[in-house]
Amino acid sequence: MGDRDEVAPRPDPLPVAVVDNHTHLDIRRRDVPDAIAPEGGDERSTEDVAGALAAAASVGVDRVVQVGCDLESARFTVDQVERHPSMLGAIALHPNEIPALAEAGDLQAAWDEIERLAAHPRVRAIGESGLDYFRTGPEGHAAQQESFRWHIDLAKRTGKALQIHDRDSHDDVLRVLAEEGAPETTVLHCFSGDLAMARECVERGYYLSFAGTVTFKSAAALREALVHTPIEQVLAETDAPYLTPTPERGRANAPYLLPHTVRVMARALGVDVPSMCAAISDNSERVYGPWA
Repeated sequence: MGDRDEVAPRPDPLPVAVVDNHTHLDIRRRDVPDAIAPEGGDERSTEDVAGALAAAASVGVDRVVQVGCDLESARFTVDQVERHPSMLGAIALHPNEIPALAEAGDLQAAWDEIERLAAHPRVRAIGESGLDYFRTGPEGHAAQQESFRWHIDLAKRTGKALQIHDRDSHDDVLRVLAEEGAPETTVLHCFSGDLAMARECVERGYYLSFAGTVTFKSAAALREALVHTPIEQVLAETDAPYLTPTPERGRANAPYLLPHTVRVMARALGVDVPSMCAAISDNSERVYGPWA
């Protein structure tokens, strides 16, 4: 495990440029657990974001999808995609935000603002939406499912990709998608399912995005799921500043650390690194369109 007070060194550059499919450049964490759902953190300045993008580009991560998952970070995302040509946006209300908004009677107003912000031409995805039964107990499941259905509909109405957050909720995520009819382009962000779920998602035509978790020694089942996913349906992400890949676990994650994950993915799939990079780049542009 790395020293949380040190910045992880830059890995060797990738031979072909890739996309970080999911990152939170509005959040800076000094003490980052291996968490999946955002919690806490400090806002980043525009200068911080520019530096993070430059560091990523120096190792071959030349495009990112910045994800805003509450109203404040959604506004930040729209502001930043206008400033940085290497950044596209995804915005939604994270499932863990939903129960409190619903209880306060603020959910409809929040949905209205998300829909307005989602109209921006450089916002190319609705996400991360979905279900999270790890941090939200049974009393919040109905509200989460209602909001998930609303976000699915928004993605279809806007013709944008859907980025899904799924934690401890695999069966209900697949059920709701089947009941509502998934958008034409659907991405399972930070895929955490098993082989059976991966096969179901592949059959439905979804993209599976793998984060630093796929590099963990304990993640043999996740790598098995990756092995059985066609390379044409694979994306890569950091979910920064969370889920830092091996060998830098314990330090804050950032887009420039994505090469560690990409190289593990290439080994798991039995392809060379340039081919893995080219597939990630091509798949990302097929999902989100061109960055330029």
